[in-house]
Amino acid sequence: MSTSPTREVGSRLRWVLPAAVTVAALVVVWQVYVTVSGIRPQVLPSPLRVLRQGWAHREEIGAHAAATLQVTLLGFAVSLTLAWLLAIVVDFSPWLRRAFVPLFVASQTLPIVAIAPLMIIWFGFGLLPKILVVSLVTFFPMVIGLIEGFAAADREAGALLRSMGASRTQEFRYVRLPSAVPRFFTALRIGITYAVVGAVFAEYVGASKGLGIYMSLQKNSFRTDLVLAAVLVTALLSITLYLATFVVERLVAPWALAEGRSGRA
Repeated sequence: MSTSPTREVGSRLRWVLPAAVTVAALVVVWQVYVTVSGIRPQVLPSPLRVLRQGWAHREEIGAHAAATLQVTLLGFAVSLTLAWLLAIVVDFSPWLRRAFVPLFVASQTLPIVAIAPLMIIWFGFGLLPKILVVSLVTFFPMVIGLIEGFAAADREAGALLRSMGASRTQEFRYVRLPSAVPRFFTALRIGITYAVVGAVFAEYVGASKGLGIYMSLQKNSFRTDLVLAAVLVTALLSITLYLATFVVERLVAPWALAEGRSGRA
């Protein structure tokens, strides 16, 4: 038992190390190419220049990142709430499942490139249109993950509960809900990364604060180094939120996390 933490750390390192080595190699190649070729920084700045300029403008970038994080979390919270409510309603009614699931799928044919400008036109440049864009982008993977998770419940366990006089609500609580948790967290991880992208794109179309509008302004000023610095912050924000889902899963449903690891093993 005493070696289990060491084994867990070793397992995580084996998972992270290949990606870290690949990224480091690409950064080295990028730095060498910029140094040898003498390409202008307006076209392609070196990684060191991106880091230096990003650090020099850290307060400004940080303020825009905070605005993007606010939009991301608010929009994702709305999407998460709606996904749970609709998935539960659909699970209790086969007719509604047949009616709504095709609409959920059809909603994914609407390109974000077209949706974001319309939201700005309809609702202005405030917080609401950006929240709606994030919600629309992230809603589908979560609601489908929940619906499929409920449907994948053990039928024998449900039949056993019903034979003991359990109600449909009790069956949902003790059988269908636990079975949906692993799929929900998988969908949650997909959705949270989409949320950051949706927030940045909505800000890019129209906003007064946020990483999206910051990138747009720096691009117009030919500050490619600051654009890439903002891209790096966006990536770090997405990775942080993605990793946070594992923390939430460990707190809420540690059994599901263990089950997922055993399945991958």
